[in-house]
Amino acid sequence: MSASELRQPGCVSIESLPQPSDARIAVRVSRPGLRAIRSGSPWLFDQAVESHKPTGSMGDLAVIFDEQRRFAAIGLWDPESPIRVKVLHVGKPVNIDASWWQEKMRHALDLRRDLLSDGMTTGFRWVHGENDGLAGLIIDQYSSTVVIKIYTGAWFVHLAAIVQAIVEIAAVDRIVIRFSRLVRDGETYGLVDGDTLYGEAPTGPVMFLENGLTLEADVVLGHKTGHFLDQRDNRAIIGNLASGCSVLDVFSSTGGFTLAAAAGGAKSVHMVDVSAPALATAHRNLAHNHAIASIPKCQVTDIRGDAFAALEDMVEQKRTFDIVILDPPSFAQNQASVIRALSSYERLAKLGMRLTAPGGTLLQASCSSRVTIEELADAAYLAARSVHVDIDEFRRTEHAVDHPIGFEFGAYLKAIYYKVTPYGV
Repeated sequence: MSASELRQPGCVSIESLPQPSDARIAVRVSRPGLRAIRSGSPWLFDQAVESHKPTGSMGDLAVIFDEQRRFAAIGLWDPESPIRVKVLHVGKPVNIDASWWQEKMRHALDLRRDLLSDGMTTGFRWVHGENDGLAGLIIDQYSSTVVIKIYTGAWFVHLAAIVQAIVEIAAVDRIVIRFSRLVRDGETYGLVDGDTLYGEAPTGPVMFLENGLTLEADVVLGHKTGHFLDQRDNRAIIGNLASGCSVLDVFSSTGGFTLAAAAGGAKSVHMVDVSAPALATAHRNLAHNHAIASIPKCQVTDIRGDAFAALEDMVEQKRTFDIVILDPPSFAQNQASVIRALSSYERLAKLGMRLTAPGGTLLQASCSSRVTIEELADAAYLAARSVHVDIDEFRRTEHAVDHPIGFEFGAYLKAIYYKVTPYGV
């Protein structure tokens, strides 16, 4: 192992990080590449780059010119990725400096103001990558803790500017850095995934509010940035439907749906997840809200294991639930896997429908960007026909306000609610 792999995350100085170069890379692109950028794509792919000079380094600012050598766009140069330029700005020339970063961050925060206005929610996505015009950059905030997650090494030379902008815009106690797997395996300039770039390193989970409920996020070691913020609205819907119901929460993770259902008056919730630490976190999240009268009254059980196997066992046991929640991880990692993914959604829906009590509610969600909501619905109707039930769709949801859709391929989350009844009922 390298020294960086052995070192535990902690407080570090960002002064040792490489600084942005004053030089600019001049990039000449193909007509289709230019057309894509002007149509709103945040990505310039390597095959669209016809020439560039000088050679440039990771994270340098790349200026894209049109056929008349006029400024067209500017972005981050990433020589190690097929997405060669992560576009920051299109149109008239701009100077990417400290004030530009501040304005970009302030604009993103302003879009979320309504979500935060009543103080009932303090965990939110501040920057949603490409959809906020900052490709490869995710920024989540949990109360006064901010987590920056980078998906390209091109951001390292700009981290100091991002940290400065965050501190000047918002009242934060600490800023933690997280890496995607690809970034973690490359040059990280002495930083470790989970290091604290500003303030004191967290000594445990960070507490925050979601629709008035208290949850914890492990911002150092937890999945993603510590919590799945994107399902907040669907959890609130389930909470409103759950009174007096038995609930099955499949792929329960850290228990967001379970907590919402229990707070909403569910009589019981059964969680299914493959991760023991996630299930342990779910039980702690319930304990954090023990003062809510309905939560101690809700019988919460769990099983750790493969979701499909667990569902098949429950079908054999002829168990049923008033509400069944199916919120799996992405089944389609690339375009080639879409057909297999749709088969998995159909199989999952069949099991879920067989476990839904007559007249009960099935929620099927997908976070696969390559699977459309219509394809998800088609999979559900095929499943219903196969297991001889009628499904009546009564609601669809997609992205929450803090997960805006800013370009053609920016959507990934979708969910459909069904009432499930046997044939002829």
